[in-house]
Amino acid sequence: MLLQRVANRGIALGTLFDRAAARHPGNEIILDHDLDVAPELGRRLPVGVVADLVADLASRLSAAGVRPGDHVVVHKSNSFDITLLACALIRIGAVPALLSPMLDGATVAELIRRMDRPFLLTDQAKIDTALPDTVFDTTAGVLLAAGDDPRAVALPAMTGVARVPAVTAPVGHPVLITHTSGTTGLPKLAVHTGFTLQARYRPQASVAALVRCRRPVAIHVSFVHSRLYTALAITLLRGFPLLVLADDDPEQAAELFLTHRPGVLEAHPNTFIRWERLAADPRRPLAPVRYFSSTFDAIHPRTVRRMLGASEHRFPVFGQLYGQSEVGPVVARAFTRHRRADADGRCVGMPFPGMTGLRVVSRDGRAPSVRSPGFIEVRTDGRVLTYLGESRRYDAQRDGSWWRMGDVGYRTRWGCLHLLDREVDEISGFGSTLAVEDALFSRIDDLAEVIIVPGPDGTAVPVICTEDDRPLDRDRWRRATATLPPMAEPVQWKHADLPQTATTKIKRLELARLLGPGHEPG
Repeated sequence: MLLQRVANRGIALGTLFDRAAARHPGNEIILDHDLDVAPELGRRLPVGVVADLVADLASRLSAAGVRPGDHVVVHKSNSFDITLLACALIRIGAVPALLSPMLDGATVAELIRRMDRPFLLTDQAKIDTALPDTVFDTTAGVLLAAGDDPRAVALPAMTGVARVPAVTAPVGHPVLITHTSGTTGLPKLAVHTGFTLQARYRPQASVAALVRCRRPVAIHVSFVHSRLYTALAITLLRGFPLLVLADDDPEQAAELFLTHRPGVLEAHPNTFIRWERLAADPRRPLAPVRYFSSTFDAIHPRTVRRMLGASEHRFPVFGQLYGQSEVGPVVARAFTRHRRADADGRCVGMPFPGMTGLRVVSRDGRAPSVRSPGFIEVRTDGRVLTYLGESRRYDAQRDGSWWRMGDVGYRTRWGCLHLLDREVDEISGFGSTLAVEDALFSRIDDLAEVIIVPGPDGTAVPVICTEDDRPLDRDRWRRATATLPPMAEPVQWKHADLPQTATTKIKRLELARLLGPGHEPG
């Protein structure tokens, strides 16, 4: 839309760290892990050192035979160097396709097959433990970011290569490929351009401009998620120190927060649920945080209340972004401590004026409402160019400039969007599963997760996880559900056993399949 298009020259990720270092040479990036590609650099890196590392990696990749326009699948062990390698590839004009370290080898092999002989950038750990040998036959070449294999080209061994100049791709050309969450099947490959990524950057930057403090920004977002790349640009170009977490373990996160005292904290909703226990930690690791930000998915009201309650600031803010891998953030809402405990968690906010559009389309001829939700559709210049190899599937979700999100909901008379369910997750006659899950979280303090899926006979089955896998208090459950729609007996699982996406979302369809005939109630 208009404010996304004006003077949009693309986000230029290949030179991001160079520009950040030129503007703020004293800034630094702090990690909770060592980089596989350069462990000797440690965990506290000046931005200028990172810029030099990206330029060096770009030169090695060029010397290994990668050329402008080449597709390069990046699938390696989880580390921030996934992001650095992506920027290095963009720097030489190649198109990185980022595949989550959480994907299994068979899925990675199938996505590689769709891409018509790309390069594969991986590491010895993935070759030895996860990837099938067929990847050596279906790719143009295998490159290793760490380790060694006689069938591959190891980047660490390519020392002393000549530096190559940065390549600037045309603003409308593909520069990055990410994949969708895969909650409904095999992930789709979403193609981004410099223009679409910059269009996503602008609404987020307009919100970030309100943040004045220069305290560190802590981020735990999947290294293959498009949101991370716009977040990096916003943070580093404004000179904020950056704390990057690869691991969301609550105790490890607490130690880092106590040491570095971030003023801004961004993570996926399920990570914030894990971090709820930090709100009760007597060391108060969340006290310095004034701004919390949740990426793309709705978050439970209980989690928002606990995060805000843990801040030492008088007026902390929790920002929620609703969007999707294909379109970026399209709707936003800010929460404060003044929000009532019984406030509707399904209200996800309003579109960005002049940048994103929103409508809800009737499914039955009636005006969309809580009793008759409609299809949520959005309009934004941040929409991806296509699904690689699946253009028909992409076109099926378009209606001119409008994009169907796959969710159902309605708008209030004030224009606020209420998200009720994913289309594929609706349970006939039950109402909003997400609203019931919100209610359960608010009524049972030690719930770590609750997912309501249809059972074999269509009955709503709540799958629950508790903190530290403690047995569920059945009397408390009965009191909590007394005023909710009828459900089957709860099934208790360990959280680690739930099928999850790269962004820790629960794969509801797969979970429903696992609860097929013969499952035992927990």
